[in-house]
Amino acid sequence: MIIFLNGSINSGKSTAAKLLAEKISNSAIVEIDALRDMIAWMQIDQAVPINLENAVAVIRIFTKHGISCIVPYPLSEKNHAYMTDALAGIGTPIHYFTLAPSIETALSDRGGRKLDGVERDRIKRHYAIGIHTPSFGTTIDNSKRTPQETVEIILASIDLERHNI
Repeated sequence: MIIFLNGSINSGKSTAAKLLAEKISNSAIVEIDALRDMIAWMQIDQAVPINLENAVAVIRIFTKHGISCIVPYPLSEKNHAYMTDALAGIGTPIHYFTLAPSIETALSDRGGRKLDGVERDRIKRHYAIGIHTPSFGTTIDNSKRTPQETVEIILASIDLERHNI
């Protein structure tokens, strides 16, 4: 099983991914941002396609070994289409969830995270291009939900028994 957690920066994707990994045995969190760190010197527009290609390779390896993947990453419509095409025929269900708190919530310092100006600008850009309102998957307004409540909604949407989890 593959679970994509879409959403803007500071929408709760990484926190939800960690909680999901605690609930779903034999799972791995595929942090595409960690792949980005390997080529941090590269312009982001050049790096994103490489990061996504690397993520597909990692996801394919994990799923080949029976490991479920949880992938927190902001997906544009274009990048969602790429991931869907690149993972076609993988032989495991793919689920897409978008965490979509209000922009005010996303722009606030949440948990232990203190946003800087660059992060705030990226959040505004993500909301301007509709990362929080995609045409794919299930969207969850987690503005007033705890991370655990958000994860419970995700788990309730996935038939874990069907996935042998």
